[in-house]
Amino acid sequence: MTYCVALRLDSGMIFASDSRTNAGVDHIATFTKMRVYEKKDDRVIVALSSGNLAMTQGVINILDRHASKAAEGEETIWNVASMYDAAALVGDALREMHRRDAAFLAQSSIEAGSNLLVGGQIKGEAPRLFHVYAQGNFIEATDDTPYFQLGESKYGKPILDRVVSMATPQKEAAKCVLISFDSTMKSNISVGLPIDLLWYPRDSLRVGMQQRIREGDPYFTMLRSRWGGGLRRVFSELPDPDWLE
Repeated sequence: MTYCVALRLDSGMIFASDSRTNAGVDHIATFTKMRVYEKKDDRVIVALSSGNLAMTQGVINILDRHASKAAEGEETIWNVASMYDAAALVGDALREMHRRDAAFLAQSSIEAGSNLLVGGQIKGEAPRLFHVYAQGNFIEATDDTPYFQLGESKYGKPILDRVVSMATPQKEAAKCVLISFDSTMKSNISVGLPIDLLWYPRDSLRVGMQQRIREGDPYFTMLRSRWGGGLRRVFSELPDPDWLE
């Protein structure tokens, strides 16, 4: 299982993904689910993926292969004029993978579904964020819905709904994202560390911060402990229902 989150804020964008994959409790491995395309002063495009690992790796390989072998004038992830066009390229790559592999996977009852979040900024337009579905179509985040999730989303969604808006400062948003991951990891052992985290400052056209949060990370450990303790404390302070004898 996977958990990925991407936020589009007034001040920039935050991307986060876990890196655990598993095929049962005794087959757990670490694979990054974040791919970054950065051409300084021109574009930063980030892709987060969930679903069948072979399918999502295939999508990234198609994008990279097309970029390295593109004919003059052909659109690639490095030269498309808009983030909409970048999302369309990802959707086309997903469809190509489905045409190639989906029928064979179905013969073995293997799920071929994969989704990606594609966000960032290309020079000349504002930052944008898209959710690309397994069928290759996609939707865009708006001011009313400034974030998307992939994978095991239900446990980490309440804190995002209560805290995140376009106006949320980046440090508060990053803290909220990490709490969202903690809530998910607490309830689903198939989501786990390390967490890949990236901050993109609006209009900078370069990655602002990228790091991997591993087991024992001092800040994440402190955050988990204080959040859990704070929840228990607030719960104990709530009045009991007077209608229950």
